[in-house]
Amino acid sequence: MFASLRVRLPLLFLLGMLLAGAVMTAIAIRLFQDFAHKQTVADLRRQADGIATLYTEAIEADFNPGATDSRKAPTFARKSLELATGSRIYYVGVPPFPGEKSGLPTLPESKIDWQSGKMLTFEFVPPGTTSEFIAVAAPVKPRDTPVGAIVVAREKTNITASVWALIRRLTVAGVLGLMVAGAFAMYLSRRLVEPVLGLSRAADEVAAGRYDTPVPARGAGEIGHLAERFSEMAERLAEAETHERNFLMSVSHELRTPLTAIRGHVSAILEGVIDDPETQALSLGVVEAEAQRLERLVGDIIDLAKLDTHRFTVHAEEVDLGQLARQAYDTFGEEARRRTIDYRLAITDTTVIVSDGDRVLQIVANLLSNAFRATPDGGAIGLTLDRSGSVVRFRVRDTGPGIPAEQQEVIFRPFVSGADGGTGLGLTIARELATALGGKLALESDVGVGSTFQLELPADEPA
Repeated sequence: MFASLRVRLPLLFLLGMLLAGAVMTAIAIRLFQDFAHKQTVADLRRQADGIATLYTEAIEADFNPGATDSRKAPTFARKSLELATGSRIYYVGVPPFPGEKSGLPTLPESKIDWQSGKMLTFEFVPPGTTSEFIAVAAPVKPRDTPVGAIVVAREKTNITASVWALIRRLTVAGVLGLMVAGAFAMYLSRRLVEPVLGLSRAADEVAAGRYDTPVPARGAGEIGHLAERFSEMAERLAEAETHERNFLMSVSHELRTPLTAIRGHVSAILEGVIDDPETQALSLGVVEAEAQRLERLVGDIIDLAKLDTHRFTVHAEEVDLGQLARQAYDTFGEEARRRTIDYRLAITDTTVIVSDGDRVLQIVANLLSNAFRATPDGGAIGLTLDRSGSVVRFRVRDTGPGIPAEQQEVIFRPFVSGADGGTGLGLTIARELATALGGKLALESDVGVGSTFQLELPADEPA
């Protein structure tokens, strides 16, 4: 149950709210305790100072330390005051009114240093009680002579009761807040998790090979962006699977054709159908040609597999592109003379760059081979090499039939062209090699005019 994101998300949200609420409550209670204590002390100081002032004024009204007549203690409703304020009032010190009581309960002089004449704050347990009180002592100083102190005390449980009342209110507010937060968390969780769960279900479908599974997209935020990218990934996986299936079918077809020819000729020789030496030699020539075709096909497939799996290694070296262009040009010179093709080479820059010379030669030779296959006898083929800034370009032009615009990207796919004797992998490998070398391979073609393949490479010069 708790493994579900739909459950864990609101629980984590509520846990965070609860933790934050607990911390805030603890801080609030602590602050309230400090405030209540300070407020209580302030109230006690005010009460004690007021009563002490009354006593001081009564003594000063007829101050005579040697007199024996009785002065009257100030009269006030002590009980009413205690009930109204929740405080207890005491007197400590020398009896200020000879022959008369102070009118207040007294405390032993050992409880407080009243002789200092200062207002004091302290805690004590009054006689006859077991509860702790917080108290303030205000000095009684007729004519600046300390004779005692008025002590106003309040039970500390009053502060505790206020704190507990606050805790009860905060608890009720917290429970109500958590209920509201829980409802909001469930709503928010559903809004956030539902698209994620939809993506999870779609991922399970895609993992099972059902790439056409619709992906729910909601909003333009991160979840919506993720859904869009997931849909694109599913489409690319479907294309990759189709491409792989077509590739395997094409490989099977390309392998079956030469194997069928080889088996047919070998069977004919073994069964004695072909018995004269001249015909046998012709059959063996066909077998050799088909075997060479198989060898080229397997080699191309291996090269393509290395490029697809990024196991292709570039052997960087200094490459004289002018010499390389002449080498590629000379490879097809005899075929051009035999077929009366106007075959030309133009080098406008003898650039030396750092690249993989063997792979560059492989690309250029492949483009020339395609040009000779596409160009009829008596046509024209040209190879040019030039440089523009930080880019060098090989161009191979032919006067073949041209390639329709809708087919110009398709021909770079594996096994698209093979009817002219090629494996159908040459252009695929050439483009992958160009990319691996940091360049690119492009095509311009007009139907009925011819085609131009252009190889661009970075002109990284030797250090």
